[in-house]
Amino acid sequence: MDVKQINQAIMFGTWTNVELNSIIDAVKWNRSQLQKQVKRSLSIGDNVNFTSSKTGRNLTGVVMKIAIKYVTVNTVAGMWRVPANMLQVVDKEYA
Repeated sequence: MDVKQINQAIMFGTWTNVELNSIIDAVKWNRSQLQKQVKRSLSIGDNVNFTSSKTGRNLTGVVMKIAIKYVTVNTVAGMWRVPANMLQVVDKEYA
């Protein structure tokens, strides 16, 4: 099943409120697992790439701090607090 089929099944299915809440909980749990996985792979000084949800710009910067929910990234556009699951590690030669 691909993402489009899953979305259509959720949108047009006959789900109860309890079932929809269960789907939402599963998505939140999976997101938190992805965030933990990314945080474990990061180190201070790593070059990372992310797309700003405010401006839509693609930014590259250096990890300055790894906190519980956010990673502080220093870019040419200033310091950003970014959720870990939005970050991708990039090679130093491409930063």
